[in-house]
Amino acid sequence: MSATAGPFAPELTVNADGGVRIVTMNRPEALNAVNQRLHAALARVWRHLADDEEARCVVLTGAGKAFSAGGDIEMIQSFQADHEARRASLEEAAVIVTEMIRFPLPVVAAVNGAAVGLGCSLAVLCDIVYIGESAYFADPHVSVGLTAGDGGAPAWPVFVNLLRAKEYIFTGDRIPAAEAVSLGIANRVVPDGDLMDTALAMAQRLAAQPIQALRSTKQVMNMHLARAVTGPLEFALSAEYNSFDTPEHRAFVERFLER
Repeated sequence: MSATAGPFAPELTVNADGGVRIVTMNRPEALNAVNQRLHAALARVWRHLADDEEARCVVLTGAGKAFSAGGDIEMIQSFQADHEARRASLEEAAVIVTEMIRFPLPVVAAVNGAAVGLGCSLAVLCDIVYIGESAYFADPHVSVGLTAGDGGAPAWPVFVNLLRAKEYIFTGDRIPAAEAVSLGIANRVVPDGDLMDTALAMAQRLAAQPIQALRSTKQVMNMHLARAVTGPLEFALSAEYNSFDTPEHRAFVERFLER
């Protein structure tokens, strides 16, 4: 395995294993919470990988004990006063979602711990999702006073019964691994110690598939997702921009920082 850090390290690393590229969110001390540098890297890495002529499949995972704990609280706090940074970040969030949907190579998620907020969205937008038995999903946007713009609201109704999707997005409740499979936002629960080996084995299998047939088939299948997400995503991110100014969200940030 060889490292190809590129412009994204240290927040996001890219390692090559034959035709497989292992993309790792790399802020383990912060449970891979997404700060501005990691956010920017997640928006840019997909075109970088699409231009890699030797790449055939991608594994997305997190360093340490978590997949990603969602947005970094200091970044979120900064958006209350800095409206331009807020706008730029939400525009970048739209890029992350659309780039993942358009990305031509198959992506296997190895969800190795908490996948919260944006972390949850990143996992669900992958093509095959393996989740460790101790891991969980959660989309707490509403619970912290934010519209679920870059969260589950635009995309989950494609995967999940609408009533079930509303239950978990409205409440922000944790979704244990087995429940995530039952809902349709993960493929399989894997013992924690076997997670990466399982994800890499599938990635290597997909990397060996006929490349034009696999890429074009993914493109066709993701057309359904793209058509469903495009309008809702634009509205949701606009509403999320406004929700940063609500007293409920400001109170949440103050309580969190006091802890």
